Amino acid sequence: MKTSVAGVTEVFNVVFEVKAMLTLSNVEVRYLDVILVLKGVSLEVPDGGVVALLGGNGAGKTTTLKAISGLIHVEEGEVTEGSIEFEGHRLDKMRPVDIYKLGIIQVMEGRRTLEHLTVEQNLMAGAHLRMDSAGVKRHLQMVYGYFPPLLKLRHDTAGWLSGGEQQMLVVGRALMARPKLMMLDEPSLGLGPLIVREIFDVFRRLNQEEKVTILLVEQNVRIALSIAGYGYIMENGRIMLKGTSSELLGNEDVAEFYLGLTLSGKRRSYHDVKHYKRRKRWLG
Repeated sequence: MKTSVAGVTEVFNVVFEVKAMLTLSNVEVRYLDVILVLKGVSLEVPDGGVVALLGGNGAGKTTTLKAISGLIHVEEGEVTEGSIEFEGHRLDKMRPVDIYKLGIIQVMEGRRTLEHLTVEQNLMAGAHLRMDSAGVKRHLQMVYGYFPPLLKLRHDTAGWLSGGEQQMLVVGRALMARPKLMMLDEPSLGLGPLIVREIFDVFRRLNQEEKVTILLVEQNVRIALSIAGYGYIMENGRIMLKGTSSELLGNEDVAEFYLGLTLSGKRRSYHDVKHYKRRKRWLG
């Protein structure tokens, strides 16, 4: 079943009135106390919503996710200004494992499976902190329901799966941890259009049926905004533009520089872009 951008936006606007589940306020991140990567990033993710964080390579999208999950501490990074709050908890000084226990689960870019384990062993690894064995079994069957190929492959070694199957596996492993907020980093990367549409349809269903809140990092603006109700576009560590999905898709700058279309509707190469014009309505 297809969901129109207008329909998603309408639902999102209702949800967005609810108090935000996650709030970043003027966040700065430095690595090694020197390299400034995020420069005053502010964004909100409402409970039950799907929010897209968009932009090109090096924009700061992955760093934003790692600041939320605490993984920047592992890479000698630190939130030096601002705050990150999740359901009343201040995250920017917490350990990654404690953030994980709150229900914030990050699916890393690059489909990082445990290659020498089977599919089912990978899935069970996602439930390693859970003590409810009956609930774990139910969630395992739920994962197989959303990703039927994994059921057929459950005894196969994860390293031999295709790229699409591995992406299903890492998302399924995240679901085994019972996420309140699932953060997805470039899930379409390196996948064909058909499998991308299939996986993104599962993301939509997980949000609607399982009430999983999603923060989605993507370079594929069109597919991201097909399921997200609201989006932020980053450039050089800053939020440059924000709005509902329909607002972003209707924005001339987004169409030209992120969807590759000129104002006349013709596709345009990024090599032809001589300079980046920011209109006054951006963050106005």
